Amino acid sequence: MTSNHLATELPSWSKLQQLHDTKGAKYDLRQAFKADPKRFEKYSEQFKGTKTDASLLVDYSKNLIDDEVLKTLLDLAREAKVEEQRDAMYAGVKVNSSEGRSVLHIALRDLPEKFKSKAEGVDEVKPELEHIKAFSDAVRSGSHKGYSGKQIKSIVNIGIGGSNLGPLMVTQALKPYAKKDLEAHYVSNIDGTHLAEALRACDPETTVFIIASKTFTTQETITNANSARDWFLKTAKDESHISKHFVALSTNVKEATAFGIDKANMFKFWDWVGGRYSLWSAIGLSIAIVIGYENFEQLLLGAHELDVHFKEAPLEKNIPVLLATIGIWYNNFFDAQSYAQLPYDQYMHRFAAYFQQASMESLGKGVTKNGKRVDYQTGEVLWGEPGTDGQHAFYQLIHQGTKLIPCDFIAPIETQNPLGKHHDILLSNFFAQPEALAFGKTAEEAKGELSAQDQSNDFLIQSKIFTGNRPTNSILAQKITPATLGALIALYEHKIAVQGFIWNVNAYDQFGVELGKVLAKKILPALEAGDPNKPGDHDSSTSGLISYYLKNRKGH
Repeated sequence: MTSNHLATELPSWSKLQQLHDTKGAKYDLRQAFKADPKRFEKYSEQFKGTKTDASLLVDYSKNLIDDEVLKTLLDLAREAKVEEQRDAMYAGVKVNSSEGRSVLHIALRDLPEKFKSKAEGVDEVKPELEHIKAFSDAVRSGSHKGYSGKQIKSIVNIGIGGSNLGPLMVTQALKPYAKKDLEAHYVSNIDGTHLAEALRACDPETTVFIIASKTFTTQETITNANSARDWFLKTAKDESHISKHFVALSTNVKEATAFGIDKANMFKFWDWVGGRYSLWSAIGLSIAIVIGYENFEQLLLGAHELDVHFKEAPLEKNIPVLLATIGIWYNNFFDAQSYAQLPYDQYMHRFAAYFQQASMESLGKGVTKNGKRVDYQTGEVLWGEPGTDGQHAFYQLIHQGTKLIPCDFIAPIETQNPLGKHHDILLSNFFAQPEALAFGKTAEEAKGELSAQDQSNDFLIQSKIFTGNRPTNSILAQKITPATLGALIALYEHKIAVQGFIWNVNAYDQFGVELGKVLAKKILPALEAGDPNKPGDHDSSTSGLISYYLKNRKGH
């Protein structure tokens, strides 16, 4: 299903601009909470799994909204046909219009087969999950051994983008569930340092390499894979041993076989699996090995339950829709230049990095799905670090800087590591930061905190004022379990989908990734030839940089 609208042509867009101009920019959260004691109750939603322990409370009451603003935001979603586009996506319609593909990561985790999506390969999902289970169980149990008969102690996942960030983020977030005597390494960067450092911690006899590349031609991944193969064969000698130590997550059987990988150790996925939405597929093999297939399945089921919520909850209670439209409120009407994800859980230290790709690669588009140039901002510049480290780094800008930076605070009620008072101190900060951002500190309050002699120091008083009215969402999970993490990831995936539907951009292609890669392939021959007087046909800057590099590099 393709929509032809520009977002600015939708009636509610103009109304939202009027609301911003008349009251949005002047909104006072202190007054709003004083006027409505039930504001938290009104502007918060709970999500609980029916078959899993997935549990989330989402409080969006500390946003610059009221009933009229929220209604108009949801009207905007209806005018953009969000529900119809969502249903088309679930049904397997080719909503990735530029590449003519369905978008069905929801089918990868539809274990109860509730949605019955129609696309080639959907009926192969469960058999492939059985394949993942068999291999991950064999590695974990020790029945899959290396060529010398030793048990596998290390896995090295070689991929890039979603083939790296997704599994890396999840295995870090779920580290308490990991097999303790199994080390997992993730290599993505073409910088040889990344692979070299991982290999220093590995033994060729006890390492399995997972080559994650749909086409088996991605330059960074295959270069790293070939170097890993060379490293392995220095010890193993015999190429027949590759079959026990290398597996492929790919659709290119010919190239994977030529590499030396046993066909039985090739895991497939389908063209409707986008890289940044692929951790639910065979790309998640490393997750299943690290945390066990049963926990991997819980991850899938938690995401599926959030998929059901997104499909069935009315817009007024639909958490992805609420977060998406509130994000548009700031991005498009308050000119917010960025947005922060701030998990108060050290295990989730790669969560924001993962959603940098998921959001910015999905929504960093300048044309609508019918080829019109947009006349509005798309995408959210997303960044973040775990609390409380971030508090001592960049929170100053969020609190008292001149930029409006909406924030999502995320924390578990139960810690995986009860240790003295640590968790209560952590959570006291989690509760305090959104409170401080919302309500700030007035000049009178600042003055009252000063000694008598400083109360006439206007500079000091002004420096201690916090204007407040800095918007936040607070998300409390009961505990970061596999199912809850799955639900949380799916929540943000669907937020991205809704924003793409409203902005009418294709959130599922990524042509912007390609141009630099194409140019790099053209430059590489000049670097290999090594003549600083022949840098190739480029602008003076690029030619000058290449020549300088060739004149000064060593070891060639």
